[in-house]
Amino acid sequence: MPRSLLTFTMLAVCVALSATASAKEHRSASIKREFQLAHPSPATGLTNGACPAYVRDHIVPLACRGPDAVSNLQWQTIRAARAKDKWETKGCARLA
Repeated sequence: MPRSLLTFTMLAVCVALSATASAKEHRSASIKREFQLAHPSPATGLTNGACPAYVRDHIVPLACRGPDAVSNLQWQTIRAARAKDKWETKGCARLA
């Protein structure tokens, strides 16, 4: 399944199930640490510390009621994250 279709499907399921997280909720530092332990930095290969040119991104945005969970995180380039943030802001604002 193409990644964009998978992302859209996950977004639709999470919205339908009214997941508990929102953009205003605290993003857990422990979830970020757990994610990086399981998914080392694509830039450095390390399981701790900075990851130059990458950010941890919620696949289903918190603003769209996506969970703040390891299973909902991915590494994303800063450039791709900025582009995704634009549609998230528009598409998820009506759910808040």
